[in-house]
Amino acid sequence: MNTLMKAAVYERYGAPEVVEVRDVPMPQPKANEVLIEIHASTVSSGDWRARSLEMPKGFGALGRLVFGIRKPRQPILGTEFSGRIAAIGANVTRFKVGDEVFGFTSAEMGNHAEYRCMAEAGVMAIKPANLSHEEAAALSFGGLNILGFLRRADLKAGERIAINGASGAIGVAAIQLAKHFGAHVTAVSSGANLELLRSLGADEVVDYTTRDFTSNGAHYDVILDAAGTAPFARVKSALTPRGRFIPVLGSISDLLRAPGVNATSQRRIVSGLVRSTAKDLQFLSELAASGAYRAVIDRRYDLAQIVEAHRYVDTGRKRGSVVVRVRG
Repeated sequence: MNTLMKAAVYERYGAPEVVEVRDVPMPQPKANEVLIEIHASTVSSGDWRARSLEMPKGFGALGRLVFGIRKPRQPILGTEFSGRIAAIGANVTRFKVGDEVFGFTSAEMGNHAEYRCMAEAGVMAIKPANLSHEEAAALSFGGLNILGFLRRADLKAGERIAINGASGAIGVAAIQLAKHFGAHVTAVSSGANLELLRSLGADEVVDYTTRDFTSNGAHYDVILDAAGTAPFARVKSALTPRGRFIPVLGSISDLLRAPGVNATSQRRIVSGLVRSTAKDLQFLSELAASGAYRAVIDRRYDLAQIVEAHRYVDTGRKRGSVVVRVRG
């Protein structure tokens, strides 16, 4: 096996051009690890933030603590992957060589590369047979984040949820999972995306350029903000008396406000870190295999085009996911 592999590497924060495809040493699996031959990954909003350090207001210092104070701690981006097991460590029993798998590495990243090692106990599952590697690679970033938040908010069948920023990877996952849980979904985005949102199961759609979903007389049991444009102060009057607000892309003020609101009001702010598990990913895999959950892919780029992929994500106009094809 070769000792080098291709990977997209960045060693300083900044514009898309800080990312370069280079030859780097190929990892070797430890006893409890598998070596994954990566076929596809994505450039997500998480990659954009890690590369640019453009953080929500108030989170700038935290961004450097997470990703690296002077330079990136992890030089290879990519939070999700789909590929094939190329080798296994001596103690691995959950997977075998040749298994097609997909998974999520969150802040550990490392998937914009031809290979990566991962603990067999990590957030990884067998790829649904009805999905391509590109489709499987685009399932987990939005799905796992939203699954954790919806469970924490205790979304119930028959409740009404409004999803602000419904056309990104987080939003398209939120629509589908909320519908799976039996909720009535109002999806908020620009007019160009409304047909897509309807096709994903949204019961109502709102073009934010012509209507304000927070002041049209409707009330929601849950409001999820995936765009960072609907803080608690703006949406609280549109929540039911026991409504829950999920600031997926929230400000520091909402996070600081959450303990006080939750202690003094029947309304709640549902915030904090989501910790995903392999069981959660298996749940998404089963939904995808049944056709109840699907990836939305906006554009596809080869690994050699990684800078162009980052440039497109930087526009803020992507619908669903931007896929990086590591192998043809």
